Amino acid sequence: MKLLRLLSALTVALALSAGLTACGGGGIPGNAVVSVNGNPITNASFNHWMAVAANASAGAAAAGQTAPKAVVPDPPTYQACIAHLEATAPKPVKGQPKPTPATLKTQCEQQYTSLKQTTLAFLISGNWVIGEAGEQGVKVTDAEVKKQFNQIKNQQFPKEADFQKFLASTGYTVSDLLLRVKLNLLGSKIQQKVSKNAGKKPSQKEISAYYEQHKSQYGQPERRNILIILTKTQAQAEAAKKEIESGKSFASVAKKSSIDPVSKAAGGSLPGVVKGQEEKALDAAIFGAKVNVLGGPVKTPFGYYIYEVKKTLPANQQPLTQVQSSIQQQITAQAQQKALSEFIKNFRKKWTGRTECLSQYSVQDCKGYKAPKTTALPSTAVPQTTAPAQTTTVPTTTTTKK
Repeated sequence: MKLLRLLSALTVALALSAGLTACGGGGIPGNAVVSVNGNPITNASFNHWMAVAANASAGAAAAGQTAPKAVVPDPPTYQACIAHLEATAPKPVKGQPKPTPATLKTQCEQQYTSLKQTTLAFLISGNWVIGEAGEQGVKVTDAEVKKQFNQIKNQQFPKEADFQKFLASTGYTVSDLLLRVKLNLLGSKIQQKVSKNAGKKPSQKEISAYYEQHKSQYGQPERRNILIILTKTQAQAEAAKKEIESGKSFASVAKKSSIDPVSKAAGGSLPGVVKGQEEKALDAAIFGAKVNVLGGPVKTPFGYYIYEVKKTLPANQQPLTQVQSSIQQQITAQAQQKALSEFIKNFRKKWTGRTECLSQYSVQDCKGYKAPKTTALPSTAVPQTTAPAQTTTVPTTTTTKK
């Protein structure tokens, strides 16, 4: 469900609460797994959000049924996970062997790695957003957070009982959700600030230069509405031409004789032809012909054409005065996108360099991370809306529900 995918992104909440204002020295405290600019992500927080992620991966229950119990894979032996899989796995298809404990252990290891990577990605990205907001001087008020939260809650859960049921089944708290809303607002405001700083009004010289460089976008070349018949042989083309010259309509001859399915279905009509659009020999003939004069046959690699130009549509060009406003908007948008892309690049580089992780908790956002040589693990059912490893902007989420 989209709702679960949204709320799985709330995994940053508790871990970040201890690091909203602190900053400073390096090193990872003994009770932590990661340190972002001196702010620890504790074992307790990591374990809490692993459980929440496991709840999300377990899925929702059908109406009238009990939701499946979530079990966080338990390294290194994975005994609880193996027992859970043995108890909940469907019976194998007739003739297929029952999964062995070794196979189930491998599955548990893969689930744990996936949950760990997803959880740490969200925890780390949330710390990055809070840290960057502090350095940018970007703030949100409690009133803003509460207003946004209430809007989301009322949309997703019109009935309070449903909201309380959701909290109970997922392990989330209202504080968790409020903090994630705050992170989303901070991320949006950071992007707005970066875009605003880059969105200066372009000069007239810049606008004129853009117009000249993209002139073809603001006009149309000469076009011609034509009638054509394509045949396999020259004799067939000449016969079709004689029929038209004898008084038969171009459309009736085209439908009987042409082997070009597109124009044949339209009675030979081919409107809005631009120079260079058709095969070279036919193109030269069309744009050298007079209106309402039957021509051909013209030999091409596709066969023999007879043709008639019915109307010439002259080229047109919008003057700069008509498109200046849209060009100004385009230049501004391009400048903002360029600035945002550069900011994102520097944002990731800066905060990755400030993120220290214990070796067994190292993920792509950690300083000194080295990708494993093994192939990628299969994904689990854990929702991954904006994992930092894939983000191209300051992390934000949407608030939709199916």
